[in-house]
Amino acid sequence: MLAPSPLTGDEPPRVAFAVSRKVGTAVVRNRLRRQVRAYLGEVRSVDSARFPSGVWLFAIQPSAADASREEVLRDVDSCLDRLVGTPR
Repeated sequence: MLAPSPLTGDEPPRVAFAVSRKVGTAVVRNRLRRQVRAYLGEVRSVDSARFPSGVWLFAIQPSAADASREEVLRDVDSCLDRLVGTPR
């Protein structure tokens, strides 16, 4: 779902989204982007080590359109845990 690339310094993370039209209409794709972006802001404000500086690419799969917000954010947590290595 995501791939970090390190940055130098205390820059905030840069986030990009790859969301295919297969995910749904523009409304659905933008809703998923907004939800994930807002959640990452919350994660960063609580524990910056869990979402460090870097360039992050989130590839949102078509199955995310049918998933609940909690399921999508649980997947984001799981990816952060695997990539950064800092469990919640």
